[in-house]
Amino acid sequence: MMKKNNLLYGILPVTAGMLLSACVTINIYFPAAAAEKAADKIIEEVWQLEQEKKDE
Repeated sequence: MMKKNNLLYGILPVTAGMLLSACVTINIYFPAAAAEKAADKIIEEVWQLEQEKKDE
């Protein structure tokens, strides 16, 4: 009976499984309209703060 090679039957599948699981990417998509609305709100707040500083 031939002895099984440890590389082919032990280490290689485990290593391959680790590499495949490490290649997971998480993508988060934001709706463009909501992002634009949030940006507009931030810009308005910044302008308001600067205007208040000028008025003092």
